[in-house]
Amino acid sequence: MANASVGGEVSDSDLLARHVAGDPDAFAEIVRRHRDRLWAVALRTLGDREEAADAVQDALVSAFRSAHTFRGQSAVTTWLHRITVNACLDRARKAASRRTASVVDEKHFEELLEPHESAAAPAERGELHRELLRALATLPPEQRAALVLVDMQGYPVAEVAAVLGVPTGTVKSRCARGRARLLPLLTHLRSDTMGSGDPTRGRNRSEETSVPETEAGNSQDAMKGGGGQQ
Repeated sequence: MANASVGGEVSDSDLLARHVAGDPDAFAEIVRRHRDRLWAVALRTLGDREEAADAVQDALVSAFRSAHTFRGQSAVTTWLHRITVNACLDRARKAASRRTASVVDEKHFEELLEPHESAAAPAERGELHRELLRALATLPPEQRAALVLVDMQGYPVAEVAAVLGVPTGTVKSRCARGRARLLPLLTHLRSDTMGSGDPTRGRNRSEETSVPETEAGNSQDAMKGGGGQQ
């Protein structure tokens, strides 16, 4: 999660500074760069498309308004992920208080998969994803967020610790406890369906589900106008 410029491209931190100074287009560029990863984290953490869209929208509005408080002590993308994860955790806790059991709705299943998988994946692969998503939904929000960031998004533990605002040991503990709780729920799956390694692994950050353009557009339209302080 770096701020560095690539090939002469303006860095995230410079864009954020321009936004605070009143540039009406700077924050929209930040959204364009990071929305897909933020969307993937929100969708996999919450397991519901509408809730994820609302969480990302809340996070981007919060970032837009609080940009003037950014001090550069972490990368802009780390800061954005922290705001997004917090928005997701708030929604997950509220949702948990409204029901006794957290279960992923079947109609959202296809939306949680990468496009190439949802169209042509073998039945065994599809069943693995269903079981994994159901199992993830049973975890406490903090454990779920850690597992999504580390095992599904592939971020290093140190970066996840910065996102969640906790020590690296806490991230490792949450992941270990989450995996331990997932294991009994997933061991009935056939070993050939599980593939090689941890069933929560294998997601590459370059193969993430893209946020729908309509939702992305709404986010950017809400951010346009410039000025970090509202």
